[in-house]
Amino acid sequence: MNRELMYLEDANIRFNEIAGIPFSQLFGPDALTDIIYNKGKTGFLLEMALGLNPSTATLDFADGELKSNKCNYRGQPKETVFITQIARIIDDLIREVPFEETHLFAKISNILYVPVCKDGNPEDWMFLPSIHVDLRNPQFAVLQDIWTEDYYTICEKLRYHIEHSPDGFIHTSNGTHIQVRSKDSKPYSRIYSEVYGRYVSNKNHAFYFQKRFVQDIHRLAGV
Repeated sequence: MNRELMYLEDANIRFNEIAGIPFSQLFGPDALTDIIYNKGKTGFLLEMALGLNPSTATLDFADGELKSNKCNYRGQPKETVFITQIARIIDDLIREVPFEETHLFAKISNILYVPVCKDGNPEDWMFLPSIHVDLRNPQFAVLQDIWTEDYYTICEKLRYHIEHSPDGFIHTSNGTHIQVRSKDSKPYSRIYSEVYGRYVSNKNHAFYFQKRFVQDIHRLAGV
């Protein structure tokens, strides 16, 4: 199926149908090869579970994004949740483009969060019940206030780092749920700012949801 034809609520129903079923019962043994070392393999299995074709579209689905994360059997997060890289939007952040007009807002205003329990061997791993976080849903509307404040706080911190840090580079910047921190591997990709007319980082950075985000959406969803 083309992901452009699938909506997040459809995916939510599907994931909750297979939640708690070990990967050994969902996928063949070949699908689990190298899954411990290949971080992208879990994302591939997510797509396989939904019957989706590979895509490089900006959004994962017709109406939003899928975000998965490593957790334990209780759904407690073991990692932060990647959102999007910032190299191409650094000047939008420096200029403080209104939050609702940003690439970041497009990425997180309607998301399906899928926790993946990775306790034990890969054959025992499983998807846990997913949570559909739509800011238009009154249940999750409070998140927009949190994320809006996070966005402007981070923009301010990034500018401060550029202007006052000894190296003139951006550094880890945290809000309540959202953070910016480095995400890169050698050879590093430097970040150039047209506003400052120079490089403002010696490696790429990205937006992430911190672990508190997971804890709070569980609370808001009542799970």
